[in-house]
Amino acid sequence: MSGAALASDDHTVKLGLLMEAAHSHQELADGSLRQLQAHTRGLDEVVRDEIRRVMTAELAELMDEAANAAELLRALGRATRLRAAVWSALAALLPGIMVGLVLWWWLPSPAQIAALRSQHAQLAAAVARLSGDGGRVDLRRCGDTSRLCVRIDRRAPAYGEQSDYLVVQGY
Repeated sequence: MSGAALASDDHTVKLGLLMEAAHSHQELADGSLRQLQAHTRGLDEVVRDEIRRVMTAELAELMDEAANAAELLRALGRATRLRAAVWSALAALLPGIMVGLVLWWWLPSPAQIAALRSQHAQLAAAVARLSGDGGRVDLRRCGDTSRLCVRIDRRAPAYGEQSDYLVVQGY
C-alpha cells in the first residue's frame, strides 16, 4: 500500500473515530437532555406541590382570621344590642322617674295628708259652730263715717221690750 492510501486510511480511521466520538457525545448529550427534562418535570411537580402547600397554609390562616373577625363582629353586634337596650330602657324609665320625683317633692306625704284631713275636720267643725253662732252675718261699713251695719230680715218679727232687736238675714 502506498503512502497515500495509508494516509487516506489513517484519515478515514481518524474520521471514523471522530464520528464515533461525536456520536457518543451526541448520545451523552441526548441522555443528559432527557435527564434534564425528567428533572425539570420533577421540579415542576415539586414547585406545584410547594405552591399548593403554601397556598393551602395561607388559605387556612386566612380562613382562621376570617372566622376570628366574624366572631369579633358577632360579639360587637351583641354588645351593641345590649348597649342599645340599656339606653332604650334608661330613655323609657328616666321620664317616669323624673315625674315620680317631682310628684314626691310637690305632693304631701301620707302623714301630711292625715294631718291636713284632721285640720280640715277641725276647721269644718269650727265653721259649723261659727255659722250657728252668727258667722253668716253680713256686716259692712256704711255711710260717710263708715259705721258698722248689718243686713236684717224685714219679714221677721222684732224682739225685746222696746222691739229694738231685729233678726239678722239668714238666721
